[in-house]
Amino acid sequence: MINKPIYYLFITALLLAYGCSNTKHLPAGEMLYIGGEVKVKDSLLSRKERKAMEKELEDLLRPKPNSSVLGLKFKLYFYNLAGEPKKEKGFRHWMRTKLGEPPVLMSQVDLDYNADILQNFSENNGYFKTRTSADSTSKAKRAKALYTVTTGKQYKIRNVTFPVDTLSTEKDSTEVNLEKAIARTKRRSLLKKGDPYSLDVIKQERERIDNRLKNRGYFYFKDDYLLMRVDSTVGSYETDIKVIIKNETPARAKKVYHIDDIIIYPNYSLSENTEKKYPRDSVQEYKDFKIIDPEHTFRPIIYDRTLFFHKGDIYSRRDHNLSLNRLVNLGTFKFVKNEFKPSDSISAKLDAYYYFTPLPRKSIRVETLAKTNSANYNGSEINVNWSNRNAFRAAELLTVSVFGGLEVQVSGQNRGYNVYRVGGETSIVWPRFISPIHIADSSAFVPRTKALVSYEYQKRMKLYALNSFRGQFGYLWKDNVREEHQLYVTDINYVSPANVTDEYNQMAENNAALQRVIDKQLIFGPSYSYTYTNTMQKRKKHTFYYKGALETSGNAVGLIMGADAKGGNPKNILGVQFSQFVKMEHDFRHYLRLNDNSQIASRIIVGVGAPYGNSGELPFIRQFFVGGTNSIRAFRARSIGPGSYRNPDIDANSFLPDQGGDIKLELNTEYRAKLFSVVHGAIFADAGNIWLWNKDEGNGTDDSGRPGAEFTGKFLNQLAVGTGAGLRFDLSFLVLRLDLAFPLRKPWLPEGERWVFDDIDFGSRAWRKENLVFNLAIGYPF
Repeated sequence: MINKPIYYLFITALLLAYGCSNTKHLPAGEMLYIGGEVKVKDSLLSRKERKAMEKELEDLLRPKPNSSVLGLKFKLYFYNLAGEPKKEKGFRHWMRTKLGEPPVLMSQVDLDYNADILQNFSENNGYFKTRTSADSTSKAKRAKALYTVTTGKQYKIRNVTFPVDTLSTEKDSTEVNLEKAIARTKRRSLLKKGDPYSLDVIKQERERIDNRLKNRGYFYFKDDYLLMRVDSTVGSYETDIKVIIKNETPARAKKVYHIDDIIIYPNYSLSENTEKKYPRDSVQEYKDFKIIDPEHTFRPIIYDRTLFFHKGDIYSRRDHNLSLNRLVNLGTFKFVKNEFKPSDSISAKLDAYYYFTPLPRKSIRVETLAKTNSANYNGSEINVNWSNRNAFRAAELLTVSVFGGLEVQVSGQNRGYNVYRVGGETSIVWPRFISPIHIADSSAFVPRTKALVSYEYQKRMKLYALNSFRGQFGYLWKDNVREEHQLYVTDINYVSPANVTDEYNQMAENNAALQRVIDKQLIFGPSYSYTYTNTMQKRKKHTFYYKGALETSGNAVGLIMGADAKGGNPKNILGVQFSQFVKMEHDFRHYLRLNDNSQIASRIIVGVGAPYGNSGELPFIRQFFVGGTNSIRAFRARSIGPGSYRNPDIDANSFLPDQGGDIKLELNTEYRAKLFSVVHGAIFADAGNIWLWNKDEGNGTDDSGRPGAEFTGKFLNQLAVGTGAGLRFDLSFLVLRLDLAFPLRKPWLPEGERWVFDDIDFGSRAWRKENLVFNLAIGYPF
């Protein structure tokens, strides 16, 4: 055993050697810049406010020092370790240019420039009497910049004055109307009495007023035509702000413009001259639109639902942007171009021109996929997709797909039980609501109606085959970029077994869960899901994702027919006992951004399916499962639960069935950090389980049920827990993920023995074989 003092001495010597190696390669007379420190002096600020301001000011300093992890500058170390490569290729060149970064020298730091930046920032935030000074300190070839900012009292807004809504004999009517329009925007002003002065807020206020004016017809107005006159002499540390229209504002910027002609070129080539003249018979007039489409590529109905402008409307930037967004969102056009020109015949009128370049109408795509999961199944799949983006000349998307795949377990309990899948799918998507009642929609996203039919044949070698048929009809729409809805009015799923082997029938005799896999299943009913996310806002500290889903099956039919499976009165449709249940699932995720290169991601999934009437539990294809690469990574896919139940086949050399349940609880959290280049690391912990809504009595025999599978008040004591670490290779177009995990809590063990900390032994081959789970996947788990 190593003596602890010697061990600590060794670590200290190693760190000192590491530190010296980062400075001994510096040019003569140079020092390594290790960063800048800002000290804010202001007796009126609280300590918390002062620290926050110091951090904000330090972020403005340039250049940034060499990056570090836990105080160690690994990139600089690799740069020095590589030395000066003789060639612009090879390992040393890669290490120096990819892993390393050159030293940031103190001679590169301009103290006066940084002091001016701090001064300007402070003044722009209301500290008009700020004084700044700069200095530096050095030790052992390392230098640090020191800045002192004495702010004084911050100026606050006393009054904000907008143009007065009165008539003036000195101004023409257009300017008076413009002033009135600006005055009417006052109610939602960002400039509030008593708020600190901020130049950024003043700029935002100009942009806000400009946007409001653009929506009221002032097409040629710009935010630069507004002057925010600031008077800081009105009182003790107070300012007055007056909103003024600049004298040099051109006359046309003061006018409200209306829409005149709307001309559409649906089959426009980028090389085509926009001034090209077309024969009169090639111009189609439809409502307020003039459509120049000699080939009749599209039916005019699509413009009704995408263009928000009509002849005589006041120009609105909102309608302008909504129209463009909808046109792009159709997915039919490669390029969308729009311009407004003053009308030749009428004053204060705009002609709107739209130029569309369609994508190829028909296309075919072939995809090949490689797949792997934590159950040791590896395989591949091929998909062939044919699509028509304008099937019925109104931007309908018709898609026909066929696929085939194979999954093989090279080693493990399911070795030889290979899975084959083949199938096809046909769908058509209309870019509008198809409904007997009119549904108004004014978002930037085109609503869609979708119809789908599909078939899949799945063959599990040595066991059984399943034929699955599905038909859906429903609606998809988005309120905005954050919120999305899916409502399937009807969703019919029929599953029928085929070629069930004697081996599987023999296993199913004593295992009701296996029998349910090969039972015929008929599921029909509506489903709805709602998704909210703001994760696209990368700079926010807290971002969220939520998806809630609700599905029902056979409710009205079961009620009408008086179905009662528990009471011995199940009902059939076409010879199949249909499923009756209500199921909902909630997936909530939170992302805490720590800095540009690290975050903490957390997820909670709660799912509940309540079978009743014609069903005793959820049909197998609608059950919940846990375990695997995107779930609880310390356990094999679909191997946990239900509850404290442990499938005896797991410890035997026989087929391992999937374990499903009616209730699901899953919790995940992981710390993610960028290590270098495209390599990211993660440390994670997962927990969860599934349960049955009702007691599983199997086939009525003592050994065919699943004891401990029922949901009870002790469910928290039945959670499986695992932890691990992983690497992610973020290549921008895909993320390759490698996770290694092991269990901390096994819910099937006797109570009091479920935590297995004492059993962890990385040196034991037997423990590693039983507990270590390697996950290879594409993308993040959540």
